[in-house]
Amino acid sequence: MDGDEFHAAVYHVVRQIPTQRVTSYGHIAKLIGMPNYPRHVGQALKFVSPDVNPPIPWHRVLSSSGTISSRGPGTDGAARQRDALVAEGVDVQTTRGGELKVNLQTYGWFPAVGTIDTGVQPQQDDEDHNDDDEDEEVGQDGDGGA
Repeated sequence: MDGDEFHAAVYHVVRQIPTQRVTSYGHIAKLIGMPNYPRHVGQALKFVSPDVNPPIPWHRVLSSSGTISSRGPGTDGAARQRDALVAEGVDVQTTRGGELKVNLQTYGWFPAVGTIDTGVQPQQDDEDHNDDDEDEEVGQDGDGGA
């Protein structure tokens, strides 16, 4: 999967997260068949235009612990994410350490791999395209002879 396909798959799956639900960067990565790339999911969502249509609800994706990831000093991304979640009815708590956190047991959306449309087409090897040739060589009893 190249970078464009990866981003398209991320956006396709994130669009399916229901309102008032959240999931993790890592779970999105697992769903699209790239379980070792949760940070890349975050990068794909980092620069999503608010004008993209259909919208991509980037705010519904959090860290695996349910915290809203800091965007660094002097940025307002975490506050915007909190505000968007609260507007949908998701309860966002502030921890003693000042982190913004969502209860994943209450608001989590974690469908099993293979149960949702990822927008990713399975890749086939050249051998898979030659099924007709193989059928001609195999006899009725399946031993390769006639």
